[in-house]
Amino acid sequence: MLEYSYLDLYLPRGTTRETARRVLTEHAEYGHWELDRLRLYPDGRRYVRLRRKILRVASTL
Repeated sequence: MLEYSYLDLYLPRGTTRETARRVLTEHAEYGHWELDRLRLYPDGRRYVRLRRKILRVASTL
């Protein structure tokens, strides 16, 4: 069974689409995060949940 760790980001309403894209791209490239959920509120705020797999390494000893 896969396990994930989650990261919640809250972007304020003044954040441009380009800035939000840049932030999410950096998290994806350097932190190996993937988009799990994006919520855009009517006032312009964004709630983003990112996830990444937790890799469990089994001992070979």
